Amino acid sequence: MIPVIDLLDDQAVHAVKGERNQYRPVQSVLCSTPDPAALATAFRDRLMLREIYIADLDAIQGFSRTRHQPLIQKLCAIEGIHIILDAGVSAAVDAQAWIELGVQQAVIGSETLNSVEDLHAIPARIQQNRLVFSLDLKNGKILSRCRLLAAMTPIEALKQLQLAGWQEIILLDLNRVGSGEGADAALVAEARCRFPDLRLLIGGGVARPEELAELNFAGAAGVLLATALHNGSIDARYIAGLRAEERGQSPPA
Repeated sequence: MIPVIDLLDDQAVHAVKGERNQYRPVQSVLCSTPDPAALATAFRDRLMLREIYIADLDAIQGFSRTRHQPLIQKLCAIEGIHIILDAGVSAAVDAQAWIELGVQQAVIGSETLNSVEDLHAIPARIQQNRLVFSLDLKNGKILSRCRLLAAMTPIEALKQLQLAGWQEIILLDLNRVGSGEGADAALVAEARCRFPDLRLLIGGGVARPEELAELNFAGAAGVLLATALHNGSIDARYIAGLRAEERGQSPPA
């Protein structure tokens, strides 16, 4: 499980179906404030989740690529937390700059990718374990500035990503984010069947604890979560139980 913090105007906001003009500050059972640092600390201390996905929506939308830099560096400096960052970068030099500032993994999103050439060039210049590609989807279509990529099906795009040397891919369905409609387990299962060597993460729509087992069975290596953590549908007790099962121990009472 990887908790998500969406940054907009220096606050953590609640993302719903990719309608960014309607996002409002997060209200969470984990934390009394939408302050991103307080929320990241709550994920670490209350849920024992140390890997956190940050989406810098100001940067992704092209409003400002530097506004949240001090805040993101502050998050990177929190002890025991590893940051996976999507800051709208589409070039290896920008991804490397974030890594040097303390980001554990830099995300290249299809939404902000400019060309298929970049898709091939970036993984040739940066260590694979420091990169993640986010295949951003809405209504089953790929979101991208690159017309060639936008015209592909998700399976066709995954084939291109594999050929380009990418190893870790997020399947992010923006139309499901914050909806509680459930993730697209069928897409995960098909992608896993066709590309067994890719590490697939899934994001968007997970609302129930049972879905985590379903997605794991479908072949997801990890799940991005926000709403289900904020409303308590997936809580510390459930997460502790999952960990106990993985270790072959009895779940906590």
